[in-house]
Amino acid sequence: MAEPVTPRTAATLMLARDGMEGLEVFMVVRHHEIEFASGALVFPGGSVNAEDADSRWRHLADGTDRVSGEMLTVMAAAAREAFEECGVLFARSASRGPLLESARAEALAATYRQAIEAGTLSFADMIERENLIAAFDRLVHFAHWITPPQMPKRFDTHFFLAEAPPDHILRHDGRESVDSIWLTPRQACEDADADRHTVLFPTRLNLEKVGQHRTVADALDAAGASPIVTVRPEAVAAEGGRLLRIPVEAGYGGGEFLVSGGSGKNARIHRLGAGAPRS
Repeated sequence: MAEPVTPRTAATLMLARDGMEGLEVFMVVRHHEIEFASGALVFPGGSVNAEDADSRWRHLADGTDRVSGEMLTVMAAAAREAFEECGVLFARSASRGPLLESARAEALAATYRQAIEAGTLSFADMIERENLIAAFDRLVHFAHWITPPQMPKRFDTHFFLAEAPPDHILRHDGRESVDSIWLTPRQACEDADADRHTVLFPTRLNLEKVGQHRTVADALDAAGASPIVTVRPEAVAAEGGRLLRIPVEAGYGGGEFLVSGGSGKNARIHRLGAGAPRS
């Protein structure tokens, strides 16, 4: 038996705002030729790179006091990916001050975004050069998922929840992502059920989890008060599909899920045990 592929560390940022129908999240549609989750409706995010582990983050960011080096690296990756993918910048001119206004964020994106994406300049370089403080304190750890060992591509992904700066204009980058939308978690799940979008299993469960809350403030409070339980789904063959087991303690309303009807757009997730089945 071949050795399991080592999972790649990644970070995902769930950007949320209060809308007319309750909490809304910002999601992007992945380009169909991208390496992972092609064509899927996802939260902005991506793999950690070497520059995310920059030691300068200890003095270039708020919210680093009681954070391990590993966690600081994935927080930096989440903030960088959000800036690269949708133009949102969690930074301020002075420690603990208000976030930068939209006009300044857009000007910085026009100046630095391409260079950061190309790797010729790091996110920390931009923050230091512009005398800014990164607002990592605005990112709340929401979930931790590790791809099952039998999968050919594996990720060790940390999900963060943050309220989107109210005046920032979020838009997809047109390269890794080809579309973007604000929608309620319920609408995203309904779109998946109607085959309008592909929504991966971890994305679906995190949509349902954040969708339990009416407002962003409630969701952030709940996330901050809840312990993070690492989810390593165990997959076994079952009648009608695949049975996925996850820890009940992770807070997803059940520990067993039946995935039926194939994969991608055709997959259906049925919650077994606690909670009503979804189809």
